[in-house]
Amino acid sequence: MRFFAAILLLTSLALGQTLTPAPAAASAQQDEGARKARALLEQTIQALGGQAWLNIQDISQEGRTYGFFHGQSGGGAPFWRFWKWPDKERLELTKQRDWIIIHNGDDGWEITFKGTAPEEEETLAGYRLRRPFTLEHVLREWIHQPGVALFYDGRALAERREAEKVTLLNAQNQAVSLYIDINTHLPIKKSFQHRDPKYRDMDTEDEVYDNWHTVQGIVTPYDITRMHNGETTNQRFLNKVTYNSGLADSMFAATVTIQPKKK
Repeated sequence: MRFFAAILLLTSLALGQTLTPAPAAASAQQDEGARKARALLEQTIQALGGQAWLNIQDISQEGRTYGFFHGQSGGGAPFWRFWKWPDKERLELTKQRDWIIIHNGDDGWEITFKGTAPEEEETLAGYRLRRPFTLEHVLREWIHQPGVALFYDGRALAERREAEKVTLLNAQNQAVSLYIDINTHLPIKKSFQHRDPKYRDMDTEDEVYDNWHTVQGIVTPYDITRMHNGETTNQRFLNKVTYNSGLADSMFAATVTIQPKKK
């Protein structure tokens, strides 16, 4: 019996040594995963247009946007969007273009026929939350930040297409995942999570890209869908895009003429 017990013990130890990777081996696997993740991100940048995409300074878009509530569309409206690197945005809505939302840094304003008012804090907070996770910031800034960690998460399915998943984790402990088409190397979906400030549970924000066109050497998604916890909240369908037209900073400035009502 002692002989068989000794054999069993030695066998268990051997299996344990086989199944548990040594620290050096685990580190090598992590390094290889990081290298593969970075290579995929570089392929994505090249697929988007390479240096032309990296040199985008401003974007002008025209199209139609649809808002959703609990998955149901609340109707669409024409829109004109103007964006300037790194943190300026102007959105003009309706045929008359008389409903305007401006973001400049951490500030936001809403302009209507009544005048110019500070943007509602809850809406502005949503914009501030999404801004660091845009493709432009992730692929132009995150991958070069000190302390950022890159992870190759393997094959995945995104929007019924085969993809490879890459996750970036920055020094502020913020994480974002990109699902990259295995054939085109273009991003299919971007996803990140955050804690709800009111209920303290984790929310998931997704953005899906489709209907790609090449404009001025830059490969551009003309269909963009935004989702919150799996439910569609907004869709934008573009019909015109222009890059680097030299948008003036004055387009992103506003003077408050209406003070918000105190709650």
